[in-house]
Amino acid sequence: MPTDKDDFSALYPCDFYTPAELLAPGQMYTVYEIARLLQGLEPDAEIDEGTEEILLDWAIPWVIVNADDLVVAEPRTDEEPGYYGLREDGGVADGADE
Repeated sequence: MPTDKDDFSALYPCDFYTPAELLAPGQMYTVYEIARLLQGLEPDAEIDEGTEEILLDWAIPWVIVNADDLVVAEPRTDEEPGYYGLREDGGVADGADE
């Protein structure tokens, strides 16, 4: 059920980082690391599983919305997730951007 805005002590702008503000050029990140960065944490910060699930709820749509500014790399092994990084000139495999 909707809640009146007056029920909250403060309201904040719904601003998100751009990929260039969040990710370092030349680096690739898992969606788990991106989730931490979006919350101002270090990419390798220890968080509990429940918190990580909540953070992923924010990170996955962020990746989708910013897809035009990102590149993706397949996992190196079956045990690890994919990686995302800033799209830079020359950062996309030949033919992959067509």
